[in-house]
Amino acid sequence: MSELIFAVAGAGSWGTALALQLARAGHQVRLWGRDPAHLAKIQAASSNERFLPGIAFPENLSARVDIADAIEGIDHFLIATPSHGFGSMLALALPHLDASRGLIWASKGFEPGSARLLHEVARDMLPESTPLALLTGPSFAKEVALGLPTAVTVAGTDAEFTQLMADAFHHGYFRTYTSDDLIGAELGGAVKNVLAVATGIADGMQLGDNARAALITRGLVEMMRLGDAMGARKETLMGLAGMGDLVLTCTGDQSRNRRFGLALGRGDSAETALADIGQVVEGINTAEEVHRQAQVNKVEMPISEVLYAIIHQQLPPQEGLKMLLSREQKAETS
Repeated sequence: MSELIFAVAGAGSWGTALALQLARAGHQVRLWGRDPAHLAKIQAASSNERFLPGIAFPENLSARVDIADAIEGIDHFLIATPSHGFGSMLALALPHLDASRGLIWASKGFEPGSARLLHEVARDMLPESTPLALLTGPSFAKEVALGLPTAVTVAGTDAEFTQLMADAFHHGYFRTYTSDDLIGAELGGAVKNVLAVATGIADGMQLGDNARAALITRGLVEMMRLGDAMGARKETLMGLAGMGDLVLTCTGDQSRNRRFGLALGRGDSAETALADIGQVVEGINTAEEVHRQAQVNKVEMPISEVLYAIIHQQLPPQEGLKMLLSREQKAETS
Protein backbone atom coordinates (compact mmCIF):
# COMPACT_ATOMS: atom_id res chain seq x y z
CA MET A 1 0.00 0.00 0.00
CA SER A 2 1.06 3.65 -0.37
CA GLU A 3 2.96 5.41 2.39
CA LEU A 4 0.88 6.93 5.18
CA ILE A 5 1.78 9.30 7.99
CA PHE A 6 0.90 8.09 11.51
CA ALA A 7 1.14 9.70 14.91
CA VAL A 8 1.38 7.19 17.75
CA ALA A 9 0.35 8.47 21.20
CA GLY A 10 2.02 6.46 23.94
CA ALA A 11 5.80 6.14 24.19
CA GLY A 12 5.86 3.04 26.38
CA SER A 13 6.80 -0.42 25.18
CA TRP A 14 3.52 -1.11 23.33
CA GLY A 15 3.25 2.22 21.54
CA THR A 16 6.91 2.04 20.54
CA ALA A 17 6.55 -1.53 19.26
CA LEU A 18 3.58 -0.59 17.08
CA ALA A 19 5.39 2.51 15.85
CA LEU A 20 8.30 0.28 14.83
CA GLN A 21 5.94 -2.07 13.00
CA LEU A 22 4.31 0.77 11.07
CA ALA A 23 7.72 2.18 10.16
CA ARG A 24 8.94 -1.22 8.96
CA ALA A 25 5.81 -1.41 6.82
CA GLY A 26 7.01 1.75 5.03
CA HIS A 27 5.01 4.48 6.75
CA GLN A 28 6.22 7.74 8.25
CA VAL A 29 5.69 7.53 12.01
CA ARG A 30 5.84 10.13 14.79
CA LEU A 31 5.92 8.85 18.39
CA TRP A 32 4.59 11.10 21.14
CA GLY A 33 3.92 10.74 24.88
CA ARG A 34 3.23 12.72 28.03
CA ASP A 35 6.82 12.83 29.36
CA PRO A 36 8.96 15.39 27.48
CA ALA A 37 12.19 14.28 29.19
CA HIS A 38 11.59 10.67 28.13
CA LEU A 39 10.85 11.76 24.54
CA ALA A 40 14.02 13.88 24.45
CA LYS A 41 16.02 10.79 25.42
CA ILE A 42 14.34 8.80 22.65
CA GLN A 43 15.19 11.57 20.18
CA ALA A 44 18.82 11.60 21.28
CA ALA A 45 19.26 7.82 21.18
CA SER A 46 16.92 7.11 18.24
CA SER A 47 15.62 4.22 20.35
CA ASN A 48 13.46 3.73 23.44
CA GLU A 49 16.17 2.51 25.82
CA ARG A 50 13.86 2.68 28.84
CA PHE A 51 11.29 0.20 27.55
CA LEU A 52 12.83 -1.54 24.50
CA PRO A 53 16.61 -1.25 24.88
CA GLY A 54 18.87 -1.98 21.95
CA ILE A 55 16.21 -1.72 19.23
CA ALA A 56 17.20 1.10 16.89
CA PHE A 57 14.60 3.25 15.16
CA PRO A 58 14.55 3.31 11.35
CA GLU A 59 14.85 6.71 9.67
CA ASN A 60 11.08 6.99 9.10
CA LEU A 61 10.32 6.81 12.86
CA SER A 62 10.94 9.84 15.05
CA ALA A 63 9.92 11.00 18.52
CA ARG A 64 8.19 14.35 18.92
CA VAL A 65 8.06 16.33 22.16
CA ASP A 66 5.11 18.54 21.18
CA ILE A 67 1.71 17.02 20.43
CA ALA A 68 0.81 19.63 17.79
CA ASP A 69 4.06 18.86 15.98
CA ALA A 70 3.33 15.13 16.18
CA ILE A 71 -0.19 15.37 14.77
CA GLU A 72 0.13 18.14 12.16
CA GLY A 73 -0.39 16.79 8.64
CA ILE A 74 -0.85 13.14 9.63
CA ASP A 75 -3.13 10.69 7.88
CA HIS A 76 -4.02 8.61 10.95
CA PHE A 77 -3.79 8.69 14.74
CA LEU A 78 -3.10 5.66 16.94
CA ILE A 79 -3.56 5.68 20.74
CA ALA A 80 -1.47 3.06 22.54
CA THR A 81 -1.73 4.17 26.17
CA PRO A 82 -3.03 2.24 29.18
CA SER A 83 -6.83 2.19 29.11
CA HIS A 84 -7.20 4.60 32.03
CA GLY A 85 -5.43 7.28 29.97
CA PHE A 86 -7.38 6.73 26.76
CA GLY A 87 -9.99 9.45 27.25
CA SER A 88 -7.56 12.11 28.44
CA MET A 89 -5.15 11.32 25.59
CA LEU A 90 -7.93 11.69 23.03
CA ALA A 91 -8.98 14.98 24.64
CA LEU A 92 -5.41 16.30 24.31
CA ALA A 93 -5.27 15.33 20.66
CA LEU A 94 -8.71 16.52 19.57
CA PRO A 95 -7.86 20.20 19.01
CA HIS A 96 -5.19 19.13 16.48
CA LEU A 97 -6.97 16.12 14.99
CA ASP A 98 -8.97 15.66 11.78
CA ALA A 99 -11.51 13.24 13.24
CA SER A 100 -13.02 12.50 9.82
CA ARG A 101 -10.00 10.30 9.07
CA GLY A 102 -10.91 7.85 11.84
CA LEU A 103 -9.36 6.75 15.10
CA ILE A 104 -7.49 3.53 15.91
CA TRP A 105 -6.31 2.43 19.34
CA ALA A 106 -4.43 -0.49 20.88
CA SER A 107 -5.42 0.07 24.53
CA LYS A 108 -7.04 -2.84 26.37
CA GLY A 109 -9.47 -2.19 29.19
CA PHE A 110 -12.50 -0.24 30.37
CA GLU A 111 -12.93 3.39 31.30
CA PRO A 112 -12.21 3.59 35.06
CA GLY A 113 -15.24 4.35 37.17
CA SER A 114 -17.84 3.70 34.49
CA ALA A 115 -16.80 0.32 33.02
CA ARG A 116 -17.55 1.68 29.56
CA LEU A 117 -15.74 0.10 26.64
CA LEU A 118 -13.30 2.47 24.97
CA HIS A 119 -15.30 2.77 21.76
CA GLU A 120 -18.13 4.20 23.89
CA VAL A 121 -15.72 6.78 25.29
CA ALA A 122 -14.52 7.67 21.79
CA ARG A 123 -18.06 7.85 20.43
CA ASP A 124 -18.99 10.45 23.06
CA MET A 125 -16.00 12.60 22.12
CA LEU A 126 -16.01 12.27 18.33
CA PRO A 127 -18.57 12.89 15.58
CA GLU A 128 -20.94 9.98 14.97
CA SER A 129 -19.49 9.58 11.47
CA THR A 130 -15.89 9.01 12.70
CA PRO A 131 -14.72 5.47 11.83
CA LEU A 132 -13.34 3.61 14.85
CA ALA A 133 -10.97 0.63 14.97
CA LEU A 134 -9.07 -1.40 17.56
CA LEU A 135 -5.89 -3.43 17.19
CA THR A 136 -5.80 -6.30 19.70
CA GLY A 137 -4.73 -9.89 20.18
CA PRO A 138 -1.87 -11.99 21.58
CA SER A 139 1.11 -9.69 21.21
CA PHE A 140 3.94 -8.97 23.61
CA ALA A 141 5.54 -5.62 22.80
CA LYS A 142 9.13 -6.88 22.83
CA GLU A 143 8.40 -9.65 20.32
CA VAL A 144 6.59 -7.23 18.00
CA ALA A 145 9.52 -4.82 18.26
CA LEU A 146 11.95 -7.62 17.39
CA GLY A 147 9.89 -8.58 14.34
CA LEU A 148 8.93 -12.03 15.66
CA PRO A 149 5.80 -13.74 14.25
CA THR A 150 2.61 -12.18 15.58
CA ALA A 151 -1.07 -12.36 14.61
CA VAL A 152 -3.64 -9.76 15.72
CA THR A 153 -7.21 -8.68 15.09
CA VAL A 154 -8.21 -5.27 13.76
CA ALA A 155 -11.88 -4.74 14.60
CA GLY A 156 -13.85 -1.69 13.60
CA THR A 157 -17.11 0.05 12.87
CA ASP A 158 -16.40 0.82 9.21
CA ALA A 159 -15.26 -1.95 6.86
CA GLU A 160 -13.15 0.32 4.63
CA PHE A 161 -11.32 1.98 7.53
CA THR A 162 -10.82 -1.35 9.31
CA GLN A 163 -9.26 -2.86 6.19
CA LEU A 164 -7.07 0.21 5.68
CA MET A 165 -5.69 -0.09 9.22
CA ALA A 166 -5.19 -3.85 8.86
CA ASP A 167 -3.30 -3.28 5.61
CA ALA A 168 -1.14 -0.59 7.20
CA PHE A 169 0.16 -2.98 9.87
CA HIS A 170 0.25 -6.19 7.82
CA HIS A 171 3.92 -6.58 6.95
CA GLY A 172 6.70 -9.09 7.44
CA TYR A 173 5.90 -11.53 10.22
CA PHE A 174 3.08 -9.34 11.58
CA ARG A 175 -0.27 -10.67 10.36
CA THR A 176 -3.59 -8.88 10.74
CA TYR A 177 -7.11 -10.28 10.58
CA THR A 178 -10.23 -8.09 10.36
CA SER A 179 -13.47 -8.18 12.32
CA ASP A 180 -16.60 -6.05 12.67
CA ASP A 181 -17.22 -7.23 16.25
CA LEU A 182 -15.72 -4.29 18.12
CA ILE A 183 -17.46 -5.18 21.39
CA GLY A 184 -16.08 -8.73 21.39
CA ALA A 185 -12.57 -7.61 20.47
CA GLU A 186 -12.53 -4.97 23.22
CA LEU A 187 -14.03 -7.27 25.83
CA GLY A 188 -11.54 -10.08 25.19
CA GLY A 189 -8.57 -7.75 25.51
CA ALA A 190 -9.85 -6.36 28.80
CA VAL A 191 -11.07 -9.45 30.67
CA LYS A 192 -7.98 -11.52 29.87
CA ASN A 193 -5.89 -9.16 32.01
CA VAL A 194 -7.96 -10.00 35.08
CA LEU A 195 -7.72 -13.73 34.42
CA ALA A 196 -3.97 -13.48 33.89
CA VAL A 197 -3.52 -12.03 37.38
CA ALA A 198 -5.59 -14.90 38.79
CA THR A 199 -3.54 -17.49 36.91
CA GLY A 200 -0.34 -15.85 38.05
CA ILE A 201 -1.48 -16.06 41.67
CA ALA A 202 -2.13 -19.79 41.27
CA ASP A 203 1.32 -20.32 39.76
CA GLY A 204 2.91 -18.19 42.48
CA MET A 205 1.25 -20.49 45.03
CA GLN A 206 2.68 -23.47 43.09
CA LEU A 207 -0.73 -25.05 42.55
CA GLY A 208 0.47 -26.85 39.41
CA ASP A 209 -0.22 -27.10 35.69
CA ASN A 210 -3.66 -28.65 36.19
CA ALA A 211 -4.82 -25.60 38.13
CA ARG A 212 -3.47 -23.24 35.47
CA ALA A 213 -5.32 -25.09 32.70
CA ALA A 214 -8.53 -25.09 34.74
CA LEU A 215 -8.31 -21.35 35.43
CA ILE A 216 -7.69 -20.51 31.78
CA THR A 217 -10.54 -22.71 30.57
CA ARG A 218 -13.08 -21.64 33.18
CA GLY A 219 -11.90 -18.06 32.76
CA LEU A 220 -12.76 -18.28 29.07
CA VAL A 221 -16.24 -19.41 30.09
CA GLU A 222 -16.59 -16.29 32.24
CA MET A 223 -15.39 -14.09 29.38
CA MET A 224 -17.96 -15.64 27.05
CA ARG A 225 -20.79 -15.26 29.59
CA LEU A 226 -20.08 -11.56 29.92
CA GLY A 227 -19.63 -11.27 26.17
CA ASP A 228 -23.01 -12.82 25.54
CA ALA A 229 -24.64 -10.34 27.92
CA MET A 230 -22.90 -7.38 26.28
CA GLY A 231 -23.52 -8.36 22.67
CA ALA A 232 -20.17 -9.88 21.67
CA ARG A 233 -19.95 -12.80 19.26
CA LYS A 234 -18.70 -16.15 20.59
CA GLU A 235 -16.42 -16.70 17.59
CA THR A 236 -14.61 -13.43 18.39
CA LEU A 237 -13.94 -14.55 21.96
CA MET A 238 -12.76 -17.94 20.69
CA GLY A 239 -10.30 -16.22 18.36
CA LEU A 240 -7.17 -14.08 18.62
CA ALA A 241 -8.84 -11.24 20.51
CA GLY A 242 -10.22 -13.58 23.18
CA MET A 243 -8.76 -17.02 23.69
CA GLY A 244 -5.51 -16.21 21.89
CA ASP A 245 -4.76 -13.20 24.08
CA LEU A 246 -5.97 -15.05 27.17
CA VAL A 247 -3.59 -17.98 26.67
CA LEU A 248 -0.62 -15.72 25.97
CA THR A 249 -1.20 -13.44 28.93
CA CYS A 250 -1.88 -16.27 31.37
CA THR A 251 1.20 -18.31 30.42
CA GLY A 252 3.87 -15.87 29.22
CA ASP A 253 6.16 -14.33 31.81
CA GLN A 254 6.48 -11.15 29.76
CA SER A 255 2.92 -10.39 30.88
CA ARG A 256 2.84 -7.72 33.61
CA ASN A 257 -0.52 -9.05 34.79
CA ARG A 258 0.82 -12.57 35.21
CA ARG A 259 3.97 -11.29 36.94
CA PHE A 260 1.84 -9.24 39.33
CA GLY A 261 -0.18 -12.34 40.15
CA LEU A 262 2.95 -14.44 40.61
CA ALA A 263 4.22 -11.95 43.17
CA LEU A 264 0.92 -11.94 45.08
CA GLY A 265 0.85 -15.74 45.04
CA ARG A 266 4.36 -15.84 46.54
CA GLY A 267 3.23 -13.58 49.36
CA ASP A 268 4.52 -10.20 48.16
CA SER A 269 2.43 -7.10 48.73
CA ALA A 270 0.77 -5.36 45.80
CA GLU A 271 2.99 -2.32 46.40
CA THR A 272 6.17 -4.41 46.22
CA ALA A 273 4.98 -6.22 43.10
CA LEU A 274 4.14 -2.98 41.31
CA ALA A 275 7.46 -1.42 42.25
CA ASP A 276 9.33 -4.43 40.86
CA ILE A 277 7.35 -4.39 37.58
CA GLY A 278 7.71 -0.64 37.12
CA GLN A 279 4.91 -0.31 34.55
CA VAL A 280 1.12 -0.18 34.52
CA VAL A 281 -0.63 -3.46 35.37
CA GLU A 282 -3.96 -3.17 33.54
CA GLY A 283 -5.60 -6.03 35.43
CA ILE A 284 -5.73 -4.04 38.69
CA ASN A 285 -8.17 -1.38 37.46
CA THR A 286 -9.87 -3.79 35.08
CA ALA A 287 -10.74 -6.16 37.92
CA GLU A 288 -12.93 -3.44 39.40
CA GLU A 289 -14.60 -2.66 36.08
CA VAL A 290 -15.24 -6.34 35.28
CA HIS A 291 -16.79 -6.66 38.75
CA ARG A 292 -19.05 -3.70 37.91
CA GLN A 293 -20.01 -5.11 34.49
CA ALA A 294 -20.76 -8.53 35.99
CA GLN A 295 -23.11 -6.95 38.52
CA VAL A 296 -24.86 -4.73 35.97
CA ASN A 297 -25.32 -7.61 33.53
CA LYS A 298 -26.12 -10.16 36.29
CA VAL A 299 -23.38 -12.52 35.05
CA GLU A 300 -21.74 -15.15 37.26
CA MET A 301 -17.93 -14.74 37.13
CA PRO A 302 -16.49 -16.49 40.20
CA ILE A 303 -12.80 -16.34 39.23
CA SER A 304 -13.04 -12.65 38.37
CA GLU A 305 -15.00 -11.94 41.55
CA VAL A 306 -12.42 -13.67 43.76
CA LEU A 307 -9.63 -11.80 42.00
CA TYR A 308 -11.47 -8.51 42.58
CA ALA A 309 -11.74 -9.36 46.29
CA ILE A 310 -8.02 -10.22 46.49
CA ILE A 311 -6.91 -6.97 44.85
CA HIS A 312 -9.49 -4.49 46.12
CA GLN A 313 -10.81 -6.01 49.36
CA GLN A 314 -7.56 -7.51 50.75
CA LEU A 315 -8.85 -11.09 50.60
CA PRO A 316 -5.84 -13.42 51.19
CA PRO A 317 -5.15 -15.53 48.06
CA GLN A 318 -5.41 -18.73 50.12
CA GLU A 319 -8.93 -17.75 51.21
CA GLY A 320 -9.84 -16.96 47.62
CA LEU A 321 -8.70 -20.43 46.57
CA LYS A 322 -10.88 -21.99 49.27
CA MET A 323 -13.88 -20.01 48.02
CA LEU A 324 -13.42 -21.31 44.47
CA LEU A 325 -12.86 -24.91 45.54
CA SER A 326 -15.85 -24.94 47.86
CA ARG A 327 -18.33 -24.03 45.13
CA GLU A 328 -21.03 -26.61 44.48
CA GLN A 329 -20.58 -29.25 41.79
CA LYS A 330 -22.37 -28.48 38.51
CA ALA A 331 -22.56 -29.37 34.83
CA GLU A 332 -19.63 -27.90 32.88
CA THR A 333 -21.82 -26.19 30.30
CA SER A 334 -24.33 -24.64 32.71
